[in-house]
Amino acid sequence: MDLKLRQCFIAVDDHDKALTFYRDVLGLEVRNDVGFEGMRWVTVGSPLQPDVEIVLEPPAAHPDASPADREAMARLLAKGLLRGVIFTTADCDALFARVQEHGADVVQEPMDQPYGVRDCAFRDPAGNMLRFLERSEGEPS
Repeated sequence: MDLKLRQCFIAVDDHDKALTFYRDVLGLEVRNDVGFEGMRWVTVGSPLQPDVEIVLEPPAAHPDASPADREAMARLLAKGLLRGVIFTTADCDALFARVQEHGADVVQEPMDQPYGVRDCAFRDPAGNMLRFLERSEGEPS
């Protein structure tokens, strides 16, 4: 089978704050910004991976989500309980310094892990946890 990842989704409660973080702090490019039926989706991605995108979407964006479902998703997002993504970087410490300088919520400072990576973690403005890892020399990317 010939499978490739194309898109992943991250729930955000404020697209403008999310854009500032993902575009201006992390350096991702904005690929699409769409409004539809009172909702907004923004697609961002790394210039190094033109075929992979992160879709910043409203919590419970599914059209069949009930008001109770939307409220539950908003509560989970506010608590930081929704999953984020893991990025790789050539320099974890430099990335950490840049993101911390912009006031992001630090979850974990850079540290060497026993499984061969150096990583750190932050929460984005919506509370999603994002991890950033640097592979040890010789480790596959």
